[in-house]
Amino acid sequence: MRLCAAAIEQLAEVVSVPSYDRSGIDTGIVHFGVGGFHRAHQAMYLDRLLELGEARDWGICGVGVLPSDRRMRDVMHEQDCLYTLSVTHPDGTWETRVVGSIVEYLYAPDDPEAVLAKLADERTRIVSLTITEGGYNFSATTGEFDAHNPAVVADLAPGAVPATTFGLVVEALARRRERGLAPFTIMSCDNIEGNGQIARAVFTAFARLSDPGLADWIDRTGAFPDSMVDRITPASTAATAAEVARRYGIDDSWPVVTEPFTQWVLEDEFTLGRPAYEKVGVQTVADVAPYELMKLRLLNASHQALGYLGYLSGYRLVHEAAQDPVFERFLLRYMDTEATPTLRPVPGVDLDVYKRTLIERFANPAIGDTIARLCAESSDRIPKWLLPVVRSRLRDGGDITCAAAVVAGWARYAEGVDEQGEPIDIVDPLRERLGALAREQHAQPTAFLTERAVFGDLVDRPAFVTAYLAALRSLHENGAHATVAASVEQW
Repeated sequence: MRLCAAAIEQLAEVVSVPSYDRSGIDTGIVHFGVGGFHRAHQAMYLDRLLELGEARDWGICGVGVLPSDRRMRDVMHEQDCLYTLSVTHPDGTWETRVVGSIVEYLYAPDDPEAVLAKLADERTRIVSLTITEGGYNFSATTGEFDAHNPAVVADLAPGAVPATTFGLVVEALARRRERGLAPFTIMSCDNIEGNGQIARAVFTAFARLSDPGLADWIDRTGAFPDSMVDRITPASTAATAAEVARRYGIDDSWPVVTEPFTQWVLEDEFTLGRPAYEKVGVQTVADVAPYELMKLRLLNASHQALGYLGYLSGYRLVHEAAQDPVFERFLLRYMDTEATPTLRPVPGVDLDVYKRTLIERFANPAIGDTIARLCAESSDRIPKWLLPVVRSRLRDGGDITCAAAVVAGWARYAEGVDEQGEPIDIVDPLRERLGALAREQHAQPTAFLTERAVFGDLVDRPAFVTAYLAALRSLHENGAHATVAASVEQW
């Protein structure tokens, strides 16, 4: 069966399907960055609300702006914006549902005016974002918006048709201001500390470059709630689609597979209302920061620890590395002695239980998550997730053994050749620059750290450099697995 609206009754014989009438749903949310995570998380929560008979004026219109989004455009149009979401349990059980909360999809390069009209429509009350850590166009070391980014410069040219998320959103806000409409809420769902405040800073910075008055209006009247989002969702592959077809006889061109665990903690700050998310398990709170730090510094940074060192140790799947007792101890040492002391009290959360649960989630073989996914876009991720832990521990004179080993693992991985001499396919916006520095480190061991746009002043911090060089030397002389093992021998 081809997945589409006309096949819903047939599909109901093999999987869960929407019981609500999708034809009468209005869009109240415009979402930039419709990928696997959004479909496993925010769209799933709204689908749950729709099943309760709620939120019929909060349907999602997805928007793509990148060339890589063309495929999503085609799939969404072919499948009437439907997709399968499969929750995979460690025992191999699958729970699969067709999700119907995305009701429209627009591809900005095809028709930017259609996107602007949708954003400026008074029925649009939330614009949500999963545009990755790098999509916010700011320096993790200085916090400054990059006004020299060529795409930003092009969008700011007189008479330019907006092509970036910044350009589209800010132009739509300008139109709303002219019409006397309140601004929509901009809801970041990306893994950045203080993601709401970062979103406020970058969108107002973009607006200020062309219209300071507009920037002031956005800053004064807009809402940018912080959020913490959590659900491990590996990239879908041809094998994913084949498994959905094998199990259910459903032809879905872009299915989503995810883990059972899901969490969303959301600051309750919205200009024009919001769906009743709390009815389907979302925690709406006054202060997201404690939850956000917990997730970024424990889960996301631990993923980085598994990534480079796991790949160099010969692992290619996340659960394989996480099931290795040496890596389990390494992750627990990092979380207990380095990350946890940098956290604030987290209301309602037992951190010891949370950390053990993370190890179990990483070790779930049914997810099939790849080490390569964890290693991608490192120059956007490490400065936002791991280096804040390093800086906090350096201020307090605390342990940084594991964190320094992770950074050294990244430097060794960036050389582009694994321990068997095989090439590594590195995915990173700074691949060429960092790769060149990594290849210099045999002669100049601190070369990788001299990229101040990533590391700031860490190359000038003796305590960090000493720990980093010890780990890097061990990686070159003894290999990654031995280096990880040595770091936990005395712990």
